[in-house]
Amino acid sequence: MRELMVVEAPSVLGLRPSGVQDLPGALRDAGLLDRLGAAVAMGVPPLERSREWGRVEAAAYDPRRDAETGVLNPVGIARHSVALADAVGGVLDRGGFPVLLGGDCSILLGNLLALRRRGRYGLLFLDGHTDFYQPSAEPTGEVASMELALVTGRGPSLLTDLEGRGSLLRDEDVVALGFRDTEESTAAGMQPLPPGLHALDLDAVRALGADNAAHQAVERLNRGGSSGYWVHLDVDVLDDAVMPAVDYRIPGGLTWPELESVLRTALAGERAVGFDVTIFNPRLDRDGSIAARLTECLCRGLSAPRSAH
Repeated sequence: MRELMVVEAPSVLGLRPSGVQDLPGALRDAGLLDRLGAAVAMGVPPLERSREWGRVEAAAYDPRRDAETGVLNPVGIARHSVALADAVGGVLDRGGFPVLLGGDCSILLGNLLALRRRGRYGLLFLDGHTDFYQPSAEPTGEVASMELALVTGRGPSLLTDLEGRGSLLRDEDVVALGFRDTEESTAAGMQPLPPGLHALDLDAVRALGADNAAHQAVERLNRGGSSGYWVHLDVDVLDDAVMPAVDYRIPGGLTWPELESVLRTALAGERAVGFDVTIFNPRLDRDGSIAARLTECLCRGLSAPRSAH
């Protein structure tokens, strides 16, 4: 039985201090760790000790767009990525399964840097948006709109060459599943997804069925030369009708049962090595009901028994 070890990473450096920094506390209050029976990653440098929680803090938010890179907080994100990679690496060194509670999607860089230090890994990218913008096309320079481009080596070197390691992922080791922003991103001038990256948009997921789409994604990740894969969840992959507590809303999306099916399949795979959840904004969930439902969904996904697929 794998030991789930939770690390809080409430960074807003790739977005803005809108409320996503409250995600860890909201899920904690909704009983996520108690329900999972998870261990907390305590005493793994550079985690700060507290009575219960492991946590990696980011630098103060700077609203000024960097002139050289064209993004917000590039130095802060680079430094936070290294600190987060140290924490995730500490969990992996102890044989744990890291569960990262963001924050915005820029935390993906640190999570994958931890894996890049170990070799070649893949990514299952669950997001309502493709997040493949280049700085010149991103209106405000938010890294949370370009993290998939950055981890595949596209963008300013400060964020695409962390520790001199180059690209954190190969295109062919990525599956993007559930996005529905193609019309919007094309109109904005976002660079196209590369042909080597396997993309299953919402229509494709619906055509295959969520469970079949997830199995297809995992099978593809398992076929390559990687040693395993990380699972990234931006909660705006969910239908806007059931997940309005996000900063960039877009109509449509997965139902709760569909997301649960995808998570059970993806996280049960023996080659799944870690998981993060991002972008949920508790300030837009006045009565806490969405946090409770999200907690239930995550528990069902993370509690799935391991399988070889």
